[in-house]
Order: sequence, then C-alpha cells, then structure tokens
Amino acid sequence: MSTAAPRRSYRRGPPPPGTGYVRRAPTAPAAPVPANPRAPSHSAAAAAAAAAPKRKPVFTTVNQLRPQTHGHTLTARVLSARTVLDKQSPHLGRTRVAECLVGDNTGTILVTARNGQIDLLKPDTTVIFRNAKIDMFKGTMRLAVDKWGLIEVTEPADFEVNQDNNVSLVEYELVDVEE
Repeated sequence: MSTAAPRRSYRRGPPPPGTGYVRRAPTAPAAPVPANPRAPSHSAAAAAAAAAPKRKPVFTTVNQLRPQTHGHTLTARVLSARTVLDKQSPHLGRTRVAECLVGDNTGTILVTARNGQIDLLKPDTTVIFRNAKIDMFKGTMRLAVDKWGLIEVTEPADFEVNQDNNVSLVEYELVDVEE
C-alpha cells in the first residue's frame, strides 16, 4: 500500500490558501460583448454600408500592367484557351489549370485560369477581371484572379484587340539594387 496522500480535487469549493487566486465579488451584468471587439456590430455595419456609396472602379488597360502589382480591374476579350493541367486527386478532387490569351485595344496578356474560371473564359467572350493581380512565371507576366477577385462575363465589347503587343512575351529579371 502506498503512503502518499490522496490527491485532492479543488473543483468544489474555494482554492487552497496561498495559491494567488482571488475571488471576485459579483458585479452587475454588463452589455453583451461581440466576439470580435474590433468588428462593428451588425446593425452599425449595415447602416454604414447603406450610407456610404460604393466608389466606381478604375479600369486599366493591358499595356499599363506591371510586374508584381495587384488590384487591377480591366475588360478584355478572350482570344484562345489552352488546358495545361487536368488532374484528378483523391484528396483535392479535380484540379484544372488553363492558359488563356486575353486582350484589349492596347495589347494582350496570358491569364492563368483555375477550376471554375476556365468555364468562364471561352474564346470570343468579353470578360471583366476585378481585383486581378500580376504573377511572374519564368520571368514573364501572367494575369491571375485569386479568391479575392472576380471574373464576370459581360456583353461583347466594341474594341479591336491589338495582338502585336503581347506583354507576356517580355522577360523581366529581378536584380538587387545596391545603395
């Protein structure tokens, strides 16, 4: 038989003296606190959204795109679409990646489309890219729309695509600047 004293549970009753815990006196019930104190309440957010008008998007053109930039909104016509990857995975499901050549009246650029985006980017359709970013792939620019962006199919545009200025063919090199 063991000579050690049995372990006492302090779950019932006050904590043992000298543990540093202090019992608080009961207080008056306070106003309910939201889960995230920095987040506005639902009614305040709805009122702010209704009061503040949305600002108009600033549309850019293909020749104004620069490497490693984001937040672009542009209208372009899809010229071609080529599937690069169509793979079935037991864990992730079906993964599809396509390269689509899109352009406007100032030039063309390759778009990396993923999964559901491929169905929207069919040849000879006009689309609006919202919150698009420029990714670099092997030193060249690719337009991409992630989960924060949106691709919308719109009515056909009346511009002629300039296929002579393909900005995806320009190679960029990352250099270190010494000061």
